[in-house]
Amino acid sequence: MDMQLDPAGDDLPLMANTSHILVKHYVLDLDVDFESQVIEGTIVLFLEDGDRFKKQNRSVEEACQSESNKGCKLGMPEPCHVPVTNAMTFSSEMEYNDCAICSKGEKDTSDKDGNHDNQEHAAGISSSKRCCDTGNHGSEEFLLVLDCCDLSVLKVEEVDVAAVPGMEKFTRSPELTVVSEELRNQIVRELVTLPANRWREQLDYYARCSQAAGCGELLFDTDTWSLQIRKTGAQTATDFPHAIRIWYKTKPEGRSVTWTSDQSGRPCVYTVGSPVNNRALFPCQEPPVAMSTWQATVRAAASFVVLMSGENSAKPTQLWEGCSSWYYYVTMPMPASTFTIAVGCWTEVKMEPCSSGDSATETPFSPPEADFRHVGVCSHMEYPCRFQNASATTQQIIPHRVFAPVCLTGACQETLLQLIPPCLSAAHSVLGTHPFSRLDVLIVPANFPSLGMARPNKDKTGHTSDSGASVIKHGLNPEKSFMQVHYLKGYFLLRFLAERLGDETYFSFLRKFVHAFHGQLILSQDFLQMLLENIPEEKRLELSVENIYQDWLESSGIPKPLQRERRAGAECGLARQVRAEVTKWIRVNRRPRKRKRREREAVFEKLLPDQLVLLLEHLLEQKTLSHRTLQSLQRTYHLQDQDAEVRHRWCELIVKHKFTKAYESVERFLQEDQAMGVYLYGELMVSEDARQQQLARRCFERTREQMDRSSAQVVADMLF
Repeated sequence: MDMQLDPAGDDLPLMANTSHILVKHYVLDLDVDFESQVIEGTIVLFLEDGDRFKKQNRSVEEACQSESNKGCKLGMPEPCHVPVTNAMTFSSEMEYNDCAICSKGEKDTSDKDGNHDNQEHAAGISSSKRCCDTGNHGSEEFLLVLDCCDLSVLKVEEVDVAAVPGMEKFTRSPELTVVSEELRNQIVRELVTLPANRWREQLDYYARCSQAAGCGELLFDTDTWSLQIRKTGAQTATDFPHAIRIWYKTKPEGRSVTWTSDQSGRPCVYTVGSPVNNRALFPCQEPPVAMSTWQATVRAAASFVVLMSGENSAKPTQLWEGCSSWYYYVTMPMPASTFTIAVGCWTEVKMEPCSSGDSATETPFSPPEADFRHVGVCSHMEYPCRFQNASATTQQIIPHRVFAPVCLTGACQETLLQLIPPCLSAAHSVLGTHPFSRLDVLIVPANFPSLGMARPNKDKTGHTSDSGASVIKHGLNPEKSFMQVHYLKGYFLLRFLAERLGDETYFSFLRKFVHAFHGQLILSQDFLQMLLENIPEEKRLELSVENIYQDWLESSGIPKPLQRERRAGAECGLARQVRAEVTKWIRVNRRPRKRKRREREAVFEKLLPDQLVLLLEHLLEQKTLSHRTLQSLQRTYHLQDQDAEVRHRWCELIVKHKFTKAYESVERFLQEDQAMGVYLYGELMVSEDARQQQLARRCFERTREQMDRSSAQVVADMLF
């Protein structure tokens, strides 16, 4: 496939040739350096060539651009710790350059960005001419293409897995007498296909193999969006080494992580759900069809805590004075975009002794007979699955930890810790078995983009090539994360279906759906088709996949069913109460400053946060509100202390009516709620009021270095 990209455009390419070869497991061994704002180390990839995985994944290839769910097979394992020592054994004299290792007699054609033979990528991105399928199509060499950007790749080598003691069991020969490429690949094939009940052994061998010596450097090349690796003489994916080690380091400007400060002013770094996902954190296969497992050892200064999206609750291991190591792993195959890491001076917030939450964890759940929970056969690829564990299926509240900056530990202790157990219990009652065995909750810095975690892998792609490469249209558009229409329509579609079918029917279906599709890639039509197949004919009420798509997904504007719901919702008791309060405030606003002595003060009802949002939205429709009225509003509802949704509407009122006494609230919002504040910057600039525009520029100058990159770019375009 020839993907011609406009260098000035915003399309995002997925370059990995997943149709030819798949990464089955990653082993990362990394060091985090806050002084240089760099993460460096090695990643070992265990690969499987096309013929084997095509047979396994034929049923999910069409869903390669969908988001993944969760997983299944055999009993759920207890967390284990596989010690992984520092694998960084390369010479200290090796320089960190963006250059490749060239074979003897090969001219190093690196440009200043460290690219090699990159002329064909100058005007766009083209699939490599050397990339072929798993069959032998001639003398050209096979090319492993990985998604990669903003990384300095130092070295790529084949890993000598045959040198690891005990690997004889993975060969058909009783002894390893003649070590060959074929033998090493055979070992990896056997290792990646071990049955799920041998997951501990598998992780141990992955760790040991990842520390094995190299047995030959591989040629590699980089361009803007990919890392391309080849071995001289390897003409097919079957011939290509199935275990490779990549030495690399990230760049401070890399887009997969953000280096910033937490609410206590202490340094931290974390994955932000970037449009480029994790390709600026480690070379990987981005398309969601590339489902893989991973294990990671991360070292950092002893004062830092390392959190990752692993299945185990990691604890620090002191390596030497001032340095600790953290180890996490995942046994459920998932897309590389689900890998997350956060490193900072977090404090674990714990429950007070004898709290009710502890006993709730131990209380078994007895599902009703009609509930769709049973230990049965799963449809996904094999891995240790909680749906196959009878005790896990009844566990309402999974173990969980809460981490926060020091300044927020008190608030977490008072509020958040009390909310998590009932939320987990409610999720279990609605959706059934928790797919993961534990949960870590982290209070992220103010610059976290609120919609950042729901981006590229949900978007439509262009044509997919035979190699598996494709393009996400407008995937790099910085404004895309602020386009919420599709999220809102999706939310209201689910609400519409629940109301149309009734809670009992709808929630029963959700449990069946999760049980049927956990651990698999799915499409919207999978959900809708199963929904319609599992409800009685009399409840379908002319619903079909086609008319749902037409009304909700393919038509612009507010769907007709939602318009009818809005009209009906306007008559509910809570909405009527808000309208009554709006009438009072309009009456107050019309009163003259000097009132008759006997005239009574208006008495306002206490409103819920959602009602306050509706109240302020109604008041935003008023052409004028006096500063006296606004001051009374603030005093009556303590608006400066409400949640972000309420404060956002309040700030809009302040800006619209130039309520200068409350400009401090606007400044606070722009600094503490940066993702939502993007809209407010627009309001300040559109007003064409010099003082408001000065306020916007002043706040942006204070926060632009900490802001999410997309948010900062959108705001800068507004201001300058």
